[in-house]
Amino acid sequence: MNPSPSPPQHTNLQLLGQFRLELNGEPVPLCGNAQRLLAFIGLRGCVCRSVVAQTLWPDATETHARGSLRTSLWHLSSDGRKLELVHCTQESLTLGHGVRVDASTLARTALDIVRGRGPFHADPLLLGVLDRGDLLPDWDDNWVVLEREWLRRLRLQALDILAERLARHNMPALALEAALASIRIEPLREYPHRAAVSAHLAEGNMIEALRHYEAFRQLLRTELGAEPSPWFTRKIPVKRRWRPRR
Repeated sequence: MNPSPSPPQHTNLQLLGQFRLELNGEPVPLCGNAQRLLAFIGLRGCVCRSVVAQTLWPDATETHARGSLRTSLWHLSSDGRKLELVHCTQESLTLGHGVRVDASTLARTALDIVRGRGPFHADPLLLGVLDRGDLLPDWDDNWVVLEREWLRRLRLQALDILAERLARHNMPALALEAALASIRIEPLREYPHRAAVSAHLAEGNMIEALRHYEAFRQLLRTELGAEPSPWFTRKIPVKRRWRPRR
């Protein structure tokens, strides 16, 4: 009798908020260099060995950098569970088949929204994909900083577009959630605050709209010594000297 096949392995690489590698829901410990190597390949997908070595060990000689790369690859392949985290050839490194990366899912989703692909106004789960933490916030490697800023700007653009589409399709509650997610990333941008106020007004919540406007106005004054734009102020349907009770 043939033995039953092994159950499929589900490998998840979390790069948003913190680094975490999971196999079937259980954490897989990795040393620091192995984490950096896996994160780099996870973000790039397929990359030349020499580029990996030069990027991750920029201050080392070429010989030492290549040696560090080989050691890190050994750490990734030495787990007793036989994880295929990285597929290696003589010239390149590719993320193993079936390894899911949350940052890649976020980037694909955000790019599809920005490019206008799909009826995204009908899928409330998109907010859960877009409303995540920053990319590896405690890492200060140059390549991480650049990827983090690109992904952050992409998320903001996607959330702004999503909030506008949800409002246009008469879904103000979800439009408000998208606007608030954008505000959590960058609280001083006016656009998502305008979207939040519009969503409150669409739901008939004038008090909440006024309260949100006044909170943003105070934030701008405190942080920048500035005022909301005249266009935003004209959207408020009562005199500005009115103040909602706190």
